[in-house]
Amino acid sequence: MKRVVITGAGTINALGHSVPATLAAMREGRCGIGELEFRDVERLAIRIGGQVRGFEAEGRFNRQQMSLYDRFTQFTLTAAREAITQSGLEFHGELSAQAGVVLGNSGGGMQTLDENYRSVYEDGKNRVHPFVVPKLMNNAAAGHVSMQFNLKGPSFTVSTACASSNHAMAQAFQMVRSGMSPVMVTGGSESMLCFGGVKAWEGLRVMSKDACRPFSANRNGMVQGEGAGIFVFEEYEHARARGAEILCEVIGFAMSSDAADIVMPSKQGAARAISGALQDARVNAAEVGYINAHGTGTAANDKTECAAVADVFGPHADSLMISSTKSMHGHLIGGTGAVEVLACIMALRDGVIAPTIGYQEPDPECALDVVPNEAREAKVDVALSNAFAFGGLNAVLALRKI
Repeated sequence: MKRVVITGAGTINALGHSVPATLAAMREGRCGIGELEFRDVERLAIRIGGQVRGFEAEGRFNRQQMSLYDRFTQFTLTAAREAITQSGLEFHGELSAQAGVVLGNSGGGMQTLDENYRSVYEDGKNRVHPFVVPKLMNNAAAGHVSMQFNLKGPSFTVSTACASSNHAMAQAFQMVRSGMSPVMVTGGSESMLCFGGVKAWEGLRVMSKDACRPFSANRNGMVQGEGAGIFVFEEYEHARARGAEILCEVIGFAMSSDAADIVMPSKQGAARAISGALQDARVNAAEVGYINAHGTGTAANDKTECAAVADVFGPHADSLMISSTKSMHGHLIGGTGAVEVLACIMALRDGVIAPTIGYQEPDPECALDVVPNEAREAKVDVALSNAFAFGGLNAVLALRKI
């Protein structure tokens, strides 16, 4: 089995339009969640979110591209360009034929859906743009990344709700590890912050009206975000031969299904995914120093995740640092795991642990070191990134300092 490393990273989210800007915000414990700004927001009960502000798509894409790119695709291409530029790779010849893209996404072109449903049902129009379908389909971003960067190898989209990005990155990891592809572009994106997107989530009654406070006893729900996180996964010897800068190594992955409830999480399912990732990575529980938690800020998720971590790590759980950066950038649903990997990279490379902000009251059912409110300096050799999705679908990645 080949070793897999990350040689490029890119992002755009509520904390920043690049990786350096995002990591700076995480170090500062800055909150990117604020009042939502879009049409008919006054009709919503939930009016806060991790919205990407100051993003001018018209300056990045031409008129023809704009007719094909939903906002989630625009985010994906923006982050992909940053990641591939950092990697220093150009895809030609044999590398182009072998390299591919696997992305995670849950909602697809929600902005396009919202605009066109409004056009047909509210405005009474009888025709829509001929590119509506290719613009809204979940695999649109993967297709456009493959075309823009000449990636002719395995390319597809994974859609498993909040675990989409982790499942996508796992597929990319396994393809590189098996020797199927020397390089894979991977990660995820989402843009559900529009009237229809938020209105649908309101119905679940899991959304907070004021803040995301993971693990705090007074937490009252999740907050949606939007954006993208994209990475270049590369075979280690391939990267070393060309003198590439290596951000960290991807060493393991596991997934599980609760097979229990469509929305309520299971401690057993989460624990099996966490322990499976450790086994796949061939590391002992005591070697893990940091976990980027799923940490949505809902009562059920946070206590279930903490219980699963306590079961897997035993006494070492008290020495672990576990934080939820959703408190800062919101929950990007299908794209969230990708943005959260950035916090793992920061912990491994820079020795800085992103905090869980908004923490106010200890919860006996979340009695772990959740790095409350302020970033912390600490040496970390192995980190995990948890993602637990509706449908009972769990996906955990393990990464190591290199």
